[in-house]
Amino acid sequence: MTNNQRPSTIDHRPPTTDHHTLWGGRFGKGPDPRFWALNASLEVDRRLALHDVAGTRAWVRALGRAGVLTREEVAALLQGLDRVEAEFREGTFAFQPTDEDIHTALERRLKELVGEPALKVHTGRSRNDQVVTAFRLWMREALAHLEEAIRDLQEALLHRAEQDLDVIVPGYTHLQQAQPILLSHWWLAHFWALQRDRERLGDLFPRVNRLPLGAAALAGTTVAVDRRALARDLGFDAPLPNAWDAVSDRDFVAEFLFVAALLGVHLSRLAEGIVLFTSREFGFLELDDAFASGSSLMPQKKNPDAFELARGQSGVLIGLLTGLLATLKALPSAYDKDLQEDKAPTFRAYDLLTALLPVLADALRTLKVRPQRALDLLDPGLLATDLADYLVAQGVPFREAHEIVGKALRLAEEKGLALPDLPLEDFQRLHPAFGEDVYRVFDPKAAVARRRVEGGTAPQALRVQMEQARQALQTARISPSPTQAQGGAS
Repeated sequence: MTNNQRPSTIDHRPPTTDHHTLWGGRFGKGPDPRFWALNASLEVDRRLALHDVAGTRAWVRALGRAGVLTREEVAALLQGLDRVEAEFREGTFAFQPTDEDIHTALERRLKELVGEPALKVHTGRSRNDQVVTAFRLWMREALAHLEEAIRDLQEALLHRAEQDLDVIVPGYTHLQQAQPILLSHWWLAHFWALQRDRERLGDLFPRVNRLPLGAAALAGTTVAVDRRALARDLGFDAPLPNAWDAVSDRDFVAEFLFVAALLGVHLSRLAEGIVLFTSREFGFLELDDAFASGSSLMPQKKNPDAFELARGQSGVLIGLLTGLLATLKALPSAYDKDLQEDKAPTFRAYDLLTALLPVLADALRTLKVRPQRALDLLDPGLLATDLADYLVAQGVPFREAHEIVGKALRLAEEKGLALPDLPLEDFQRLHPAFGEDVYRVFDPKAAVARRRVEGGTAPQALRVQMEQARQALQTARISPSPTQAQGGAS
């Protein structure tokens, strides 16, 4: 089921005694319409339709193995579930206003197709374990899709690093020019942050891939189902060991939202750099017109809105995480209705990131670089550290060399000169270790090349790092599960 098949609103009407619900027998009258609209979750959880079908299909087979369903009933129900799945995929499934959630809708339609055997499907099963099973199935696919989207952005960053290997730009700390670096060094810094995000998704996958089904409401089911066979059927690694924990655990949701929030922070930091470096004040990067916007008033404007949106949406992702944690912090029971609020923030985070990441990747691929503008920005004092290193090579202790260079900078300022323009006699008055070769220090290209240490900004070091990046793109991948072909995370 695709995003555009999900309605923005659903006409919720409370059931009457003539309508099917999963819980109405104990009640003498139907729910208040306002409460029904508040309580119903179909508008959100219908997204789990294919995953609920998959879970129900496995449960039907388990009930058959346990002797609760006959072979004929299993066959009829599986055929009916195939029909329901086809309707979901084709967007022809007819939801009813009285469908409380996706589970109610699925069971109602199955009864319409199969008849009385559908009334046995929920034997030994609670919506508590049913919904979290479907949610974990969805999450499993979402992790794989999100990891692939991050990987695509990493590939764009690596491509930029390969393409911009000869471009020298100012490197900044405290937003002050610090040392010259190759632009590739900056691109790869963001690559490795995203690599950690991708690895975190891989770390989360085994905790997602555990089966709740069979936990029932909180105490386990009385039906003699084989939960390990159920787990194998659905591609889970194993059942969750405690029924109470199985239905109440939303750690995997919180972890997902944490990874999403931290990924958003990393995207925001990248975006902030692009916003700065494409401004006229910096100007050594330029966005392609396809990934910029203009002003309704000022004709000259070319705004980096794609990256500003990335920066802004990081706040949304942080809010989704903190909102869920606040929901979870004091729940007293195995399952409480508060847990219905776990899916909306998760779906929003997933949708936001899977929409954003491809745009950023293509915006980076089409970005233009102005190498001369970057060189023109280099502060003449940017190589002060290299000047101190020059003295260290002459045997001067670094702390002393640091102080000497500081005095040289102050002297140059007093004379209205750039540090490289300070006369040799001035350098030598500060310390006799300065020789005529001191001016070789003030070559940005040579300064960059001197930083050959592993992880450094020298071309030699960056080529090694780029090979490491290529190898990293082939690792920490999330392996598809057997049921992943049964439905998409969207």
